[in-house]
Amino acid sequence: MADIVYAVVSLGIMGTMLRNWPNSEGYWRHTDVWAYVLIALVYLPLAVRRRAPLTVFVSTAACTLCYVTLAYYHVVVVCGLGLAFYTVAVQCPRRVAARCAAASLLVLLWGTRLAEPGIGPLSVVFVTVTVAVLWVTGDRSRRLAERGERLAVLTEQLRLEQEEKEQRAVMAERMSIARELHDVIAHHVSAISVQTGLAGYVFTSDPRTARTALETIAGSAHEAMAEMRRMLVVLRERPERAQEEEEEEGAGDHTAAPGLGRLDQLARRVEAAGVSVDVRITGVPFALPPGVDLCVYRVIQEALTNVMKHAPAASASVSVHFDEAAVRVRVTDDGQEAIPVGTIAGPAGHGLIGMRERAGIYGGTVTAGPGPRGGFEVALTVPLPPAR
Repeated sequence: MADIVYAVVSLGIMGTMLRNWPNSEGYWRHTDVWAYVLIALVYLPLAVRRRAPLTVFVSTAACTLCYVTLAYYHVVVVCGLGLAFYTVAVQCPRRVAARCAAASLLVLLWGTRLAEPGIGPLSVVFVTVTVAVLWVTGDRSRRLAERGERLAVLTEQLRLEQEEKEQRAVMAERMSIARELHDVIAHHVSAISVQTGLAGYVFTSDPRTARTALETIAGSAHEAMAEMRRMLVVLRERPERAQEEEEEEGAGDHTAAPGLGRLDQLARRVEAAGVSVDVRITGVPFALPPGVDLCVYRVIQEALTNVMKHAPAASASVSVHFDEAAVRVRVTDDGQEAIPVGTIAGPAGHGLIGMRERAGIYGGTVTAGPGPRGGFEVALTVPLPPAR
């Protein structure tokens, strides 16, 4: 709309100048209908100059050339050709703009022959400087626009990368929560399932054993609830308030994060389910970083859970070795049949995947498969930083 208004207003102004400009000396050709037609052909196409800059420039330059060749008053067409060339410099490549600059300069220099006596050289300087200024300003505007487009593209790329990072962070957090839920639920539910079957089997024949099984079920359920409560503390927006609520509820020591310090308790719970567990710690024990400590505990817990599931009559052995470079864990059982690798984690393979993901976070590795003497073996190695 602005270009249309400019074209119409400019045509009116230049037509008025052409009609009223004095020509008593006869320097220019007398104004006739063709002069107004050519002026209209110079200015009216400027209404669409942004849509077809090169076409409008060629048309305007051709009409301007005809106008000055016919020796009409030349000043009134300079603005039209200048704006058409400026549009080309803004929107077209530099090589095209250079050619249009040369064409504009030649047309305007041809028109300077019509200048009044005494100002011819000044007219040459004026049109030369005008074309140069239009070229420089148009080229700079074009480069600024290109930079703005590149900046917009870069901004969009950064936004997409940020969204992708946020999505990866959310996915990583979900995977972490899923691992914790799997490790907590799978172990305790397995223990409860085994003890429930035992209690039901000996309920009438051996009440004492049944009572012991029920106590084990209660302990497993209580510990599962405590660990679930600890996870909620981490996930809540205000963990300090959640911790205070837990303390008021009497969670006590059960809210502490699991680690190797609770390995004996884990072994007793598994033994209560009917699986004998032999725990051996070699090397010089030392306090592991909290994350590594939890990782080692969860891998041992998952391995023993799978022994309860798939080899309930077997005996298990847990070996934890400390050295300066790494902590090494080996969980084996003497089951008559080796546990298939695909079943260690259930139908979806979550257990083994969770083990490897946990170990991978700290640069460790997990291997699982049939043991050299039968049964099944899970091995974990987690390197430790030199500045432990």
